Amino acid sequence: MHRRRALQLLAGFALCPLCTKQAFAESHWGYEGGEGPENWANLDPINRVCAAGVQQSPVDITDTFESSLLQLRINWDKRAESIVNNGHTIQVNLGDTSVFTHDKTNYRLAQFHFHHPSEHYYAGKSFPMEVHFVHINATGALAVIGVMMAPGRANGTFSKIVATMPEKEGPAIPADPGINPNSFLPQSRRYYRYRGSLTTPPCSETVDWLLFMEPIQVAQADVTRFSQLFPRNARPVQKLNRRFVLRSG
Repeated sequence: MHRRRALQLLAGFALCPLCTKQAFAESHWGYEGGEGPENWANLDPINRVCAAGVQQSPVDITDTFESSLLQLRINWDKRAESIVNNGHTIQVNLGDTSVFTHDKTNYRLAQFHFHHPSEHYYAGKSFPMEVHFVHINATGALAVIGVMMAPGRANGTFSKIVATMPEKEGPAIPADPGINPNSFLPQSRRYYRYRGSLTTPPCSETVDWLLFMEPIQVAQADVTRFSQLFPRNARPVQKLNRRFVLRSG
């Protein structure tokens, strides 16, 4: 397969877990038991990198190196198109005009979704939840912005999401017009950066991870409501191996 076409197909699968499930119906995966993370590599040949890869995600952010990282230029739309329960998480889909500029390259925000508890750790500490904003550029490269979520005052957008999220797996439905992805951005834009992978099968090592240092606050009641649908949908921390984690100044 032509390399660019392969990247486009891979990116499409990464951006839409529901599509991945449909494309590989024979390969079911989950977060516990025989379909859990420790067995992903055995469920389908395409998942082999889940075990064999050396740049897997998530990781525990411990030792970091300060670097002259560019400020993240985020220009997302203030509303979403649809919301879906894909059996693994709640995913909110965007249109074509949400743009993120990274390393002088434009990326499109395709979707964002949630993990409970957080997948990344900061200095050995996990958070109640984590939200991932999945971006793709014209070459099929992926950049994912991660934001940790801690209990505190309510976040209006997250409250709307948990109030309207489908309780059962199924097709996407129109999103509440009040769902604004910008509401998940912390006040401080300092971030960590490292090279890693998708945190779900096929675990492809194609992701530039950008993790904001500062968590946002969400209502504990909203976290609890999400956890009733997804008691645990987080992959365990993976080895950092010889990678470096950079931090913005």
